[in-house]
Amino acid sequence: LLQDAHNSSVLNNDVVGAFLQSGHVAGLSRPVKIQFWHDMVLDASNATCVFWQPGAGAGSTGSWSEKGCKTLHEKGTVICHCDHLTYFAVLLVPVGTLSPAQLASLTHITTVGCSLSAAATLCTLLLCCFYSTPRSPLPCRQRLRDNTTRIHMHLLTALLLLNCSFLLSTPMATSTVGLCQVTAALLHASLLCALAWMAAEAFHLLLLLIKVYNIYIQHYLLKLCFFTWGLPVLAVAAVFVFKTDTYGYHTISTSEGYRNVTMESLSTRCWLTSPPAHYATVCYAGLILLFNTLVLGRVGMILWRIRQQNGQARKDWATVLGLTCLLGTTWGLGFFSFGVFLIPQLYLFTILNSLQGFFVCLWYITVHCRSKLGSISNTSR
Repeated sequence: LLQDAHNSSVLNNDVVGAFLQSGHVAGLSRPVKIQFWHDMVLDASNATCVFWQPGAGAGSTGSWSEKGCKTLHEKGTVICHCDHLTYFAVLLVPVGTLSPAQLASLTHITTVGCSLSAAATLCTLLLCCFYSTPRSPLPCRQRLRDNTTRIHMHLLTALLLLNCSFLLSTPMATSTVGLCQVTAALLHASLLCALAWMAAEAFHLLLLLIKVYNIYIQHYLLKLCFFTWGLPVLAVAAVFVFKTDTYGYHTISTSEGYRNVTMESLSTRCWLTSPPAHYATVCYAGLILLFNTLVLGRVGMILWRIRQQNGQARKDWATVLGLTCLLGTTWGLGFFSFGVFLIPQLYLFTILNSLQGFFVCLWYITVHCRSKLGSISNTSR
């Protein structure tokens, strides 16, 4: 009977009601004490004393609230101290669920990080366009190196779209269903394209440092664009056209199953609503991260041998490792979201990946300035 919109679970399905015939009782100086017995492992992180708060309107459901109640845990017992009389229960929190404070802090970190990354990627794209000049035909290996900057620009564009669409996903969750679905599809396509360009960076690195002979690929950049822009966008467009309900309102569950207007706005965004689509995206990301990690390991072994022969390879080592790590491997933290690693992983994942665009821009500016200084010194000689 007392079921909220989140289908929250209460301990042993027990609800205790306490009332007086004189009417509503609240603000007691000596709180009432209610005990709930159990045979489970419960503590403050997964069980909270709550009371039932009826809905404001005739058609609205009620919700569980902990206001005015304190929770104490003893062996086999949850003790509730509340300053009013109504229906009471112990709300069970699923293992690994975020608290409202944690969700709020992660949301703020993501907003700041994505905003900073979006601004940095836009500035770096403008810098790339400003310094790009037409060049004469080059040998095949030099042509590959000439494509490096263009690949960086495509990756930065994908990251810019990803950051902007992610920032839009929360405010658009308060709009109409159609606009929210379009925003979710844009976010999904941006994510798939960004991951694809990370794989393209790893593949390009593989050609530059590992494959020495027969490296010419006709229409190389055009083929990369087809696999990194074309296929993800076509896949998302097909899903959007034939199964639109794959996208929509996605709510992040918190440890409070009762209503809170502020937390509801923070926990709802436009994203995938279909579990199969979510699992397919995770598998797609996993395969790309596996490929990037294998390339990183192979490049690391090659540079280690070069460094043993020539100590001057340290700058190249730092450049390649920095590029490859920033372009994908930190996303692998998402596969460690379980057990005691959940909360630390979420914070680390949020900080590193929301700032990924900013880190890539710092890397690009450092490499660009170093190459300019190198060309100036060579000219002076």
